[in-house]
Amino acid sequence: MLTVAVTGATGAQGGATARALLAAGHHVRALTRTPDAPAATALHTLGAEIRRADFDDRASLDAALTGADALFAVTTPFGTDTGTEVRQGRALVEAASAARLDHVVLTSAAHADRGTGIPHYDSKHEIERCLAASGLPWTVIAPAAFMDNHATGWTLSGLREGVFGWPMPADRPFALIPAADIGAFAALALTRRSAFTGRRFDIASDTRTPRQIAAALATATGRPITHHEVPLDTVRTHSADLAAMFAYFTTTGLDVDVPALRRAYPEVGWQTFTAWATTRNWPDLADAPGTRCHPDR
Repeated sequence: MLTVAVTGATGAQGGATARALLAAGHHVRALTRTPDAPAATALHTLGAEIRRADFDDRASLDAALTGADALFAVTTPFGTDTGTEVRQGRALVEAASAARLDHVVLTSAAHADRGTGIPHYDSKHEIERCLAASGLPWTVIAPAAFMDNHATGWTLSGLREGVFGWPMPADRPFALIPAADIGAFAALALTRRSAFTGRRFDIASDTRTPRQIAAALATATGRPITHHEVPLDTVRTHSADLAAMFAYFTTTGLDVDVPALRRAYPEVGWQTFTAWATTRNWPDLADAPGTRCHPDR
């Protein structure tokens, strides 16, 4: 049994990883700035140890990582900025090094190592480079776009009106993954350290076009839904970073080898978008207020 410290434990990726590790019988030390948050309470109910930790409080990181075997590391610029993300990522790597952890699994973004020019991809790659230079045993998992974003924020608002608004042409393939599959893959990497150390993986569970996504959402929700291509200028009014990301998705795209991942790691499950959509509780989601004004990762 491993003791794994999980950052972002009350978020999508960290929460999914914590749950996958708990299901596999490992001890999870869930790190969060808000130990009394409902998501933290839910993890505690499942058996996780809840620890307060803040990337800007080195003492809290040192205390949280002491005695752990491994770390699942997630960083984000959303709510702050890319400079803050890099600074916090470096602090986390330095704390992991001081704790002499046996393995660090860092979640990044698919293609972040390819010079995309997308600010929050470039910041993640900077943290990747910091981790690789640390001397720690490492693995980088780099997810494609989140399926989960299609059940929240501006996407969900559009679905209420029968429109899937997405800033890409209707027939442009789009690589996708649900948070649950990210967590399953991260848990696999942490459990099978020797097979994953020193490797970087772009991961996705399915590739769909916006038109196909709209059709799957129509089937899952039981209402007519059509794709509408949102102009990049509209996205840019919310975030130049996200506009750059969607421009990259449209011009270059994410060429993740989904069939190869399915063959090599069948235990992850790799949900198709249709399968994922059918498991959402769309009536409840339709009644919930939107939480974001842009489709962040």
